[in-house]
Amino acid sequence: MGKRKNDEAINEAVGEKSIKKLEFRGGVFAATIPLVFFIIWAISLSVAKLVTEEALVLGMVIGIALGLFFTKSRWSDYAQSLFSGMAQPIGVIAVIAWFWAGMFATLLSAGGLVDGLIWFGFQTGVEGGMFVGLTFLLAALFATAVGTGYGTVATFGILMYPAGVILGADPVILLAAILSGAVFGDNLAPVSDTTIVSATTQDADVPGVVRSRFKYSIAAAIPALILFVTFGGGGSAESAAALQEFQSQVGPNGLLMLLPFILVLYLALSGHHLLTSLTWGIVASIVFIFLTGTSLTKVLHVYRDESGDAVIEGALMSGIGGYFNMAILILFILAAAHLMEVAGTMEVIKNFFLNIIKNVVRRAELSMFAIVAFLNVFITINTAAEIAAAPFVRKIGKEMNIHAYRRANFLDTVTSSLGYIFPWSGGVLLAWATIQGAAQEYDFLPVVSPTEVFPYVFQGWGLLLVMLIAAWTGWGLRYSGKDGEEIKPKDYEGSR
Repeated sequence: MGKRKNDEAINEAVGEKSIKKLEFRGGVFAATIPLVFFIIWAISLSVAKLVTEEALVLGMVIGIALGLFFTKSRWSDYAQSLFSGMAQPIGVIAVIAWFWAGMFATLLSAGGLVDGLIWFGFQTGVEGGMFVGLTFLLAALFATAVGTGYGTVATFGILMYPAGVILGADPVILLAAILSGAVFGDNLAPVSDTTIVSATTQDADVPGVVRSRFKYSIAAAIPALILFVTFGGGGSAESAAALQEFQSQVGPNGLLMLLPFILVLYLALSGHHLLTSLTWGIVASIVFIFLTGTSLTKVLHVYRDESGDAVIEGALMSGIGGYFNMAILILFILAAAHLMEVAGTMEVIKNFFLNIIKNVVRRAELSMFAIVAFLNVFITINTAAEIAAAPFVRKIGKEMNIHAYRRANFLDTVTSSLGYIFPWSGGVLLAWATIQGAAQEYDFLPVVSPTEVFPYVFQGWGLLLVMLIAAWTGWGLRYSGKDGEEIKPKDYEGSR
């Protein structure tokens, strides 16, 4: 008897003790307190324009601490459930992939890919609406290459926004085009964090998800491009001297960095593991940075500063460092979501929707759409919202045997869209802050407010409409076969 208790104590110490169902004061929905507090905290900070990733992490920590006081179970069981939630492969895989993707993205930027893309845009001689359309295409290409919508908003907001204003583009539509390009790439890029999360949380492979998603992305992108070209003009062109100053800042050498981007896309879509594809992309990027004559200190620079302290800088370091806060936030959100799982909350919510669905696939897909959209209203960082919505989409979709690719597409397209639409979302606030900074350097630049731009993010609204139509009509619906293969509805019904 003593030995068994001793073994239990050892197992508990190393985290191997099996956790029973948690009980909360107030019933199963009291387990939502950590996430509800986090949502209120996040939207409050967003409205007050005080949102940062560190502040969101703090909100999640406070929410989890509050939940501790509502549990009727042992506090040690509550704590162990948190650790079990953080240790889920879903979060660990996503975090590791983000580090690789972050290094690859910063290496492309360090090699001058943005400058090369902008130089190419200048050589076309377009202006007004045509420049806005070109900006959308270039932003979509860049975001697809580097897998970061936020990085696209920041870099294109600094360079393409002032250039477009000079060339007579409408400032509001131009900023919306940059945000729309970020939506496109965040949704479709194999190295995007939202792509990775949507795939891993639904037990799907990234290449297959990207291939299945392309039809939705392009169905929204074509009308968006037409709208940007049509309505993007009407601004007042600036002086030729200002335009010449911008042209002198960029050159074609950075276009060489498209080759590592193409290599990563080819390897990822050919079925190679994401880390394998990114590693080859990182190696190729370093080689091309050397060939373009860029100092390798931009890749990695280790030195001591004037005070004698060690400093490590460069694209590799900043690429990893840029995801630390998000990695912590995601692990905490996974932990909070796991509390809902062990408390039985998720089961109650799932059963509620299943009762509404009544074994009707259309209702199931509309429910998935609504859940993801609802959570994105309150959680301003799109990846965090996606992680919170993923368990619901997974449970409802698997109950109806909807294929993992289809579930991942509903999760990602809605999340990627709303993350750059709502005035309080992280992407829109970043764009607003970026052009504010640019306006300090160029006094002729107008500062577009978040409330002005959100109706014109055509790619985001288009994706939402496309997925709503897909849910309503069943366009693109695929079921899961015995071996995980995709089955068309008519074949699936015939096999039942």
